[in-house]
Amino acid sequence: MSPARYRHIVVEGPIGAGKTSLARRLAEHLGADTLLENADDNPFLPRFYQEPRRYALATQLHFLFDRTRQLRELAQGDLFRTGTVSDFLIDKDMLFARLNLDDDEFELYQKVYADLAPQAPVPDLAIYLQAPPETLQERVRRRGIEYERNMDANYLQRLANSYSTFFHRYDAAPLLIVNTAHLDFAHNASDFDLLVERIGKMRGPREFFSRAV
Repeated sequence: MSPARYRHIVVEGPIGAGKTSLARRLAEHLGADTLLENADDNPFLPRFYQEPRRYALATQLHFLFDRTRQLRELAQGDLFRTGTVSDFLIDKDMLFARLNLDDDEFELYQKVYADLAPQAPVPDLAIYLQAPPETLQERVRRRGIEYERNMDANYLQRLANSYSTFFHRYDAAPLLIVNTAHLDFAHNASDFDLLVERIGKMRGPREFFSRAV
């Protein structure tokens, strides 16, 4: 069965997992639209990597407001007419907030989140990309974004652990967990073809995909 049966696919994973690259490639393959987080449009993000404690709340709130707006436009539009592939779940915003904010800031963030009440359609399929922290760090280094150059390895470890915990409990949609340690969907056509084939064979609510060395 073709992956095209999924009208709404979400690709998620920690920094360096390759979610945006895969989301774009899947959308192109399926003739679908994309709904992508606008990290480059967040003016606080570069400052967050320099001074995490000072800019964590502003960074999180900017992402929350922006994603809520995108989801509101999605709900009002006809984006699902040709299918949609997204590179974020709004649910994961709370994951980053808990990781980066102190207790008082997190309480404030929860109040803002509850007031905004961002609503997102449940995806037909969620794809969670995982990789060892050292692999994530190497990929972040290779992509050469200036403000990410000094990203703390410990932060990536904690982020990867938070994602693992989140998706261990996730049951809102069928979930394909992909170990990307030895897969490169952005540059290796055969890897991408294997994934597309695997998506087409999805039967259960939670399945795994990896590739041995």
